[in-house]
Amino acid sequence: MDHNTARKAYLDGLVTKYETQAFIQLDPISVPHGFDDPADQEIIGLFAALLAWGQRKTVLSKLADLCERMDFKPHAFVYNFNAIQHESVLAGFKHRTFQPSDAVWLIQNLSSILKRYQTIERAFAAFDDSSEPHVGPAIQGFSDLLFSIHPETPRRLRKHLARPSTGSACKRLCMYLRWMVRPGPVDLGIWTQIAQHKLVLPLDVHSGRQARALGFLTRKQDDWRAALELTEACKLLCAQDPAKYDYAFFGVGAYKEPLDARFIVNPTPAK
Repeated sequence: MDHNTARKAYLDGLVTKYETQAFIQLDPISVPHGFDDPADQEIIGLFAALLAWGQRKTVLSKLADLCERMDFKPHAFVYNFNAIQHESVLAGFKHRTFQPSDAVWLIQNLSSILKRYQTIERAFAAFDDSSEPHVGPAIQGFSDLLFSIHPETPRRLRKHLARPSTGSACKRLCMYLRWMVRPGPVDLGIWTQIAQHKLVLPLDVHSGRQARALGFLTRKQDDWRAALELTEACKLLCAQDPAKYDYAFFGVGAYKEPLDARFIVNPTPAK
């Protein structure tokens, strides 16, 4: 077995190890998994992805609070949202820099998007560019739509929705799209209008560190260009489903599993 074949087998093994039902329980994706209706799953899944920063335990606690405030009917809550009537329901809800006013504006704007497009999937798909090999235009278009659908939307909402145009890796929205598009034991796979092979790997400091150590990423910054570079490298391993390798890079980092020394090309400097 040559080196590239062995390296692919190693990463495929990591994907198999971490992409299991056991992964769901302590991950934010457990929240959309708690709903049966795809309409609820795509709505609460977006909030689960956008709020997925910080300690997992805290994130899950905040999302449980949000689900309760929505009376466990996220789609109906968002679709029928009235800022005057529902602002008190969201009073006091915050997570790190995400404030109650952010929740009000995000939900109000999502409500308008639902009324225009019927689903979040159609809103993303409306900006998908068939000439591009990745979902960058869909992420950019959806985020821009959220900011512009109500002209009076405060600028501070922009900090909670990343866009490729700013150079951001768009980790949380890439993760959300992975959840919605990929079928499997973890991802929900409830969308059909965006192609699986166009997904971009959710890149953050942890997955970036593992990818660089294994020689899949040369760019030093964890930005959009790096996310595309990593995704293209993973397409050489599996052209139809490059995003599955997120489980390999994320898994070894999150669970502190040492990398196989045979495949390390850029050792992490000792601290």
